[in-house]
Amino acid sequence: MATRRNHADDLRGVTKLAIEAVTGVTQAVAEMHETIASGPPILGRPLERPARLLTKLLYAPMRGVTNLVGESLDFALERLGAVLGESVPGVERDAVQAALNGVLGDYLEQSKNPLAISMELRAGGHTLTLEREALSEALPEATGKILVLVHGSSMSDRGWNRLGHDHGAALARDLGYTPIYVRYNSGLHVSTNGRALSAMLESLVKAWPVPIDEITLLAHSMGGLVARSACHVATLENHAWVDQLRNLVSLGTPHHGAPLERAGNLFEVLLGISAYSAPIAKLGRLRSAGVTDLRHGNVLDEDWLDQPRFELGADPRRGLALPARVSCFAIAGTAATEMREQLPGDGLVPVASALGRHAERALHFPAEHQWIALGTNHIDLLSSPVVYEKIRDWLAADRDRG
Repeated sequence: MATRRNHADDLRGVTKLAIEAVTGVTQAVAEMHETIASGPPILGRPLERPARLLTKLLYAPMRGVTNLVGESLDFALERLGAVLGESVPGVERDAVQAALNGVLGDYLEQSKNPLAISMELRAGGHTLTLEREALSEALPEATGKILVLVHGSSMSDRGWNRLGHDHGAALARDLGYTPIYVRYNSGLHVSTNGRALSAMLESLVKAWPVPIDEITLLAHSMGGLVARSACHVATLENHAWVDQLRNLVSLGTPHHGAPLERAGNLFEVLLGISAYSAPIAKLGRLRSAGVTDLRHGNVLDEDWLDQPRFELGADPRRGLALPARVSCFAIAGTAATEMREQLPGDGLVPVASALGRHAERALHFPAEHQWIALGTNHIDLLSSPVVYEKIRDWLAADRDRG
């Protein structure tokens, strides 16, 4: 059935986020004010103590009033729930929520904000109940070929339908797959989502209404990291679903990181060098664990545990091979319209990263399982006809070999 949301929950979530944003900015301004008023560092900040007292007197009441307003609004909106009613979220609201979760998802979850997304498996825009009878009713034409589609950062399951095309629906039509779409909070650590996805797929296969012939994972961008992490967890925890996994296809996945996150991290570090701009740098640390995982392509807990998320440093990853006994495929997009020795990436992910190429941690996709989509940006990988044809041909050939 379609997931309904109370409109008051949405308003409470937005209000809570706005209040927290105002509080954060107020704190940053207060710290800058204190630093400037303390005097030059070269003189030992002679006015530091009176400046600290002054900023406390000025800004503490502002923070107090802001918090009071937030609590009052939350109290009022909670009681308005019955009046405002419920509805199924629309496409625009869904996209905004997905984007917020991509950038601030771990913070939304930790602060118990109603806008935080919980992982779900969906079909036809409806959330699936992972029980045999419920799946039989929701998927009356279910086949033994399960296609699990995992979206990228700041997106949702609806993002697979772009410009009138959906890789999942097309593969159902052409190759008889039953598409199942994952919806998840892309602001959480990749390994956190990988663990949750593995558990959810285990529940799915136990409740699947017909005998299962194969499972294929089709993942875009960050989704490829989440899929690889889920395979790793499934192997460690002896989950049955991974034994039925036949194919893993990644589209524009930053297997070895994305330059934009590294550039953002450098900018934040540079801001922190000066005492005057350091308070602004703190606001940059609101970006989610999922975003910082994209810096190098983290897929394991060990890749980020005990690692400073917001400091420059060498690639800390232990490295994770592609899942064994699974046909793995990788597609990279490039802005170039013809092949040449040095190709630009798709606007977000370099070609080498998308194809798993690396001097020390190469993933070793077979050469015939790598492909570069010319003139295709990161988002166009979801709707490009030639990209779809390549996916279809790969999966059809693999099925014929089997």
